[in-house]
Amino acid sequence: MRTATVFALCLTMMMLVVFAGMAGAQSQKGTNAPEPAKGAVSGTNPKSTPGPLTGTVLETLDAGPYLYLRLKTPKGETWAAVNKANVKKGSEVTIVNPMPMDGFESKTLKRKFDQIVFGTLAGAADSSDLAIGHGSPSATSSQTMAEPHANVSNAPADADKIKIKKAEGASGKTVAEIFSAKSSLKDTTVEVRGKVVKYNPGIMGKNWIHLRDGSGSHEKKNDDITVTTRDSAAVGDTVLVKGTVRLDRDFGGGYTYPVIIEDAKVSK
Repeated sequence: MRTATVFALCLTMMMLVVFAGMAGAQSQKGTNAPEPAKGAVSGTNPKSTPGPLTGTVLETLDAGPYLYLRLKTPKGETWAAVNKANVKKGSEVTIVNPMPMDGFESKTLKRKFDQIVFGTLAGAADSSDLAIGHGSPSATSSQTMAEPHANVSNAPADADKIKIKKAEGASGKTVAEIFSAKSSLKDTTVEVRGKVVKYNPGIMGKNWIHLRDGSGSHEKKNDDITVTTRDSAAVGDTVLVKGTVRLDRDFGGGYTYPVIIEDAKVSK
């Protein structure tokens, strides 16, 4: 589950513990009711950057866009999650930008890990296709973790022709209106109706939606709003999103958003 890079992302995931609706310091969004990614970032210094983690692969678990590895390291065994890659048991691997998380629950595997390390597999052939949520080994290989969201590369062909009716009521806003009035809308609840043009589930315990309603423009970068939620959606769905506007969210590793809607409820 934690797609072009995400899954040093968690560098500031400590911020998740103060997110509205997070059930305590260890909730995660991809797992109902405020749970962190179901997990909490280990360590107390979010500004520190852990060095690479090297170990021998004892076991592998395939989970969609992610690959879970049980590693034997000089400090003992540990689990790691990286973007999907061809890794064999017995091989030695290095995890770049490792970020530990306690109590992480994988919905795909239906399994909870007491502790797991998220990062990027060193030497991956094409890090631009790696799953979002993990750190990126370099700016040249994957830009930043935010890029998969910002560029919405898999939006449907008719994304620019979307015309969705604005949500009703005082809290109803278009995507462009949220961007233009972001200062006054900070920390307030808004409702937006739009079409899902990209959907990334299970990143940092959240499902990430890119929503467009036909307002705004690509040139002004105000036509696409990112939404985090525990609810599911699919590309092409027209949904109503109700959540809180947050500004200048920095989740680490370049995973930064000037405007984002968080803790949203999604209905069709």
